[in-house]
Amino acid sequence: MTSAPKRPVRVMIVEDSLVVRQLLAYIVGRDPRFTVVAAVPSAEEAMAELDRVNPDVISMDIRLPGIDGLEATRRIMAERPTPIVVFADAIEDSSLKISMNALRAGALTVVEKPVGVATANHDDLAATLCTQLYIMSSVPVIRRRSIGGALARDRGKPLIASDLNDPPLRGVGFLALAASTGGPPALAKLLDALPPDFGAPVFVVQHMGAAFMEGFAGWLDSLSPLRAALAREGEIALPGRVYVAPGDRHMTITAGGVIRLTSAAPVRGQRPSASVLFSSLAKSAPARTLGVLLTGMGEDGAQGLAELRKAGGHTIAEHESSAVVYGMPAAAVKLGAARDVLPLDAIGPRIVDLAREAA
Repeated sequence: MTSAPKRPVRVMIVEDSLVVRQLLAYIVGRDPRFTVVAAVPSAEEAMAELDRVNPDVISMDIRLPGIDGLEATRRIMAERPTPIVVFADAIEDSSLKISMNALRAGALTVVEKPVGVATANHDDLAATLCTQLYIMSSVPVIRRRSIGGALARDRGKPLIASDLNDPPLRGVGFLALAASTGGPPALAKLLDALPPDFGAPVFVVQHMGAAFMEGFAGWLDSLSPLRAALAREGEIALPGRVYVAPGDRHMTITAGGVIRLTSAAPVRGQRPSASVLFSSLAKSAPARTLGVLLTGMGEDGAQGLAELRKAGGHTIAEHESSAVVYGMPAAAVKLGAARDVLPLDAIGPRIVDLAREAA
């Protein structure tokens, strides 16, 4: 008996520019995986149409007349949760900040807005756009009460899976964090829980389009008590600073805390790769490294975290109860890579406690 063919993903496009709206409808409409059920110029019209067209995923412009994309995301996630992919101009700082705040409000990812079929990277942007819409359409989203608000459902009792046979840290010399889908708000929340005088460098791998990484690092810097910036090749990492892997470069760390950026082949389709970062620290400073794997699709980071734990580092994976997408941390738990499995709210305090105990 053959199964029924999967129906096309229903897409709502919210974009005030008629030209861009038509371009997005053309790009999405020619892909057999999708059907465009609505293409509207404002958030007000989008919210009025939601119940009627019942989209599986929404492409959301940030700069809209009247209610902007951030406020629209807030309202949709509070009233009728639907996967939202934010479209933004990667070179406008103000647009990027609004986009990052939309991620905190419940949007799943941000992608670069295509500007025309004649542009050099149009085909790549169009392919990325469709891939992200397709992937995010299947993510189970939850009702959000406010930006950074509590989850509206409980997916199981959180646990601490510490193994007493693991060696204690000899001091927190390095903190490595990695995330993908749902990562920006999770990283912002975790960094906010660290004290301004945190005594170790912090390295971050976040899967996101290369064009957005500088804006993402600046956004983290505006929210965190620690200074955050894109990592630079050859710089020596300093305590209390946050170093974000730039787009399309792997980041590794030497024993002396020197940052190396490489264009080596992607690992499991990812560059930067969380596993590459964790593996480098497993080789260079395992007994002084704390590795944390947060929400995200796929399995990136799990193997590297396992190497780090085996080498003597302290490893943490986000618990299913708080992860937007329980993919990367689930893979780490399955491998036995996580010494602790904790909900997001507990990870920051746990890091602070470990740093205090090790000191």
